[in-house]
Amino acid sequence: MGSGKTTLTNMLSRHYGWRARFESVDENPYLEDYYKDISRWSFNLEVFFLKERFKDLLAINETSETIIQDRSIFEGVYVFAANNRAMGQLSDRDFDTYMELFESMMMVAKMPDLMIYLRSSVPHLVANIQKRGRDYEQGISLEYLTNLNDRYENFIFNSYKGRVLTIEVDKLDYQNRPEDFKGIIDRIDAELFGLFV
Repeated sequence: MGSGKTTLTNMLSRHYGWRARFESVDENPYLEDYYKDISRWSFNLEVFFLKERFKDLLAINETSETIIQDRSIFEGVYVFAANNRAMGQLSDRDFDTYMELFESMMMVAKMPDLMIYLRSSVPHLVANIQKRGRDYEQGISLEYLTNLNDRYENFIFNSYKGRVLTIEVDKLDYQNRPEDFKGIIDRIDAELFGLFV
């Protein structure tokens, strides 16, 4: 959240001609309630996101198009839901139910060809969240963001079994500096197509 994933997804979609799929943020009926009372609404929110991401997986499995997503089902589970559990905002019973549902979904899921991890510091995330100005995000605590960042690090470097490209984004401005975007494209080309420029 705040790392620039939606912006980069749009740019990569245009550059490569890939079809973009985005997380259902604006359509999520629980999001505003969640940020007002995380403990009360965390299970509802996480199940909604899981359902939407699974629908995306099914659609991806049925198309021959190349798809780029701004957030995967994996980080929803291993970062966001796990964070809510660790912070005591999702009970063990609810988390176990959630994980059973996720594990059933994984029976039909395929790993992405490449996961792009936009690695960012918490101050950079906070600046971006403030800049985009969504009211319900303005009260997010530093503890919550720090915990998410720590869980991303653990997920990417210790748990995730697929191929990952890590991009340090704090000093990049790929939306406004073409050379920054070209650097990302060159790295993706090398990872996916074995092309070195």
